[in-house]
Amino acid sequence: MNMQDYVSPHVSDLPPSGIRKFFDIVTTMEGAVSLGVGEPDFVTPWNMREAAIYSLEQGHTHYTSNWGTIELRRAVSRYMETRFHLEYNPENQVLITTGASEGIDLALRAILRSGDEVLVPDPSYVSYAPCVTLSGGVPVGIETNAKAEFKILPEALENAITDKTRAMILPYPNNPTGGVMTREDLKKIVPILKKHDIIIISDEIYAELTYTEERHASIAQFTELHDRVILLSGFSKSFAMTGWRLGYACGHRDLIAAMVKIHQYTMLCAPIMSQAAALEGLNRSLADGFSQVETMKRAYNRRRRMILAELRRMGLDCFEPLGAFYIFPSIKVTGLTSEAFCQDLLTKEKVAVVPGTAFGPSGEGHIRCSYAYSVESIQEALSRIKRYLENNGAQ
Repeated sequence: MNMQDYVSPHVSDLPPSGIRKFFDIVTTMEGAVSLGVGEPDFVTPWNMREAAIYSLEQGHTHYTSNWGTIELRRAVSRYMETRFHLEYNPENQVLITTGASEGIDLALRAILRSGDEVLVPDPSYVSYAPCVTLSGGVPVGIETNAKAEFKILPEALENAITDKTRAMILPYPNNPTGGVMTREDLKKIVPILKKHDIIIISDEIYAELTYTEERHASIAQFTELHDRVILLSGFSKSFAMTGWRLGYACGHRDLIAAMVKIHQYTMLCAPIMSQAAALEGLNRSLADGFSQVETMKRAYNRRRRMILAELRRMGLDCFEPLGAFYIFPSIKVTGLTSEAFCQDLLTKEKVAVVPGTAFGPSGEGHIRCSYAYSVESIQEALSRIKRYLENNGAQ
C-alpha cells in the first residue's frame, strides 16, 4: 500500500519551504553560522512577558472570544489610528489571529472561489503562493527587480491582470528584498486596482521596520480602496514575539466576519496569554512613543548599514534594503545558481543563507541574508562569505 496515494494532490505537489531546508541542515552542523531565518535575536520585552505570567497566575487560561479579547482589539484599533491614521471598529473590523500567517490563510480562504487568480509579487514570502493554491486559487507572479527597487510597477501590474483576477497580495516592506513602496509608489497603482475591482491583502508585518524618514504608507489609506483592503500584521517582528504566534487582521466588517467563520471552526481563538502580553506591549508603546520598538529598530538599522557595506566591499551587487531585516544581494558574478551557491557556501564555509529562488523565479541570482541576528554572528558570517568568494573566485 502506497500511503502517498492518500495525500491530496494539492499538498503532494507543494514544494517544501526553501527557508527551512537550509535551516534544518544548519541545526545539526557543528560550527555553522546562519543568516537564514527571519527571527529577531531580541527576546520579548520583560514587561510583556510579565503580563503573560501574571495572566497565568490570575488563572486566565480559558478561551477568549473567537475575535480575540475586546481589550486587545481596542488597542489594535488605537494603534492603527495613532500610527497610520486608519480607523477600524474594534467590535467588528479587527480579528486577532494566531500569527499573521493564519491571517493570510483566512483572508484567502474567505474570498477565493475555485480557479480565481491571485497576483503575488515575485520574489516575495514563501507562504503566499502555496496558501493561494491550498485555497483553490491560482497564484500569478508579478515580476519585480533590483533596478526598480523591487517595487510593483503599474505596467507590470496591468499586464498581470486577467478576467480571472480576484485579489492581489501586497507585501511591503518586503521579505526577502527589503524593498518598500512609498505613498507615491502606491498612488500609481491605486487606479488600476480600483478599475479592476481587485481585493488587496496587504501584509504589513514589517510596517514598524522602515529606515527612511517617511513613515510606512498603507494602501488602506487610500479612501477609494479602503473597503477592499484586508490589512494583516502582528507582533512577531516589531515586538520580538515570534513564538507567541499572534497577529491581527483589519478590514471591512463583511470580509472580517467571513474570516471569523473559518477561524472559529479551525483555530477557535488565539492564545489568551499571548493576547495579554501583546496588550501590555501595545498599551505601553502607545503611551511612551514606541520606545521599545524604536530601540530594536535602531539596532537593526546599524546592522543593515554594516552588512550592506561589507557585501558591496566584497564585490557583490546589492540593492539597499529600506525595510524589514533582510538583504538580497546578487551572486551572479560567481556564475552559480542561487541554489548551488547556497549549498556550496554551506558545505565549504558552514554559512547558511537562503537561495533567492525560494521566494519565486525572479529571485534567481540572489540570496537572502537576515540581519536580525547578533552583530557577532553577522560579522562571522560575512568573514566566511568573503573567504568563500576569494577562494572560489567570480566568473
